[in-house]
Amino acid sequence: MDEETRNRIEKLERDLFDLNQEVYRSNFKAHQDFNKTSFFNTRLKVPVYDSVPSIAEVGEIICVGGVLLVASSTNTWTVVGTQT
Repeated sequence: MDEETRNRIEKLERDLFDLNQEVYRSNFKAHQDFNKTSFFNTRLKVPVYDSVPSIAEVGEIICVGGVLLVASSTNTWTVVGTQT
């Protein structure tokens, strides 16, 4: 095995160890944006509220009274699609 391959394996092992430490501590502190389309093969759970919160961060998704809302801008909620 050449030196480059050995170094890559060692780095992957360190990265895997670090990831396992984060998972088992349930303490993720990183943030990563993906600018691609995402498809979910499972459920996407969103928080359910009794009333619309007055504070919103762009991109948040919530459910109020069975209606799905998204924060289209800071502190502004918009109904997703044609729901009533």
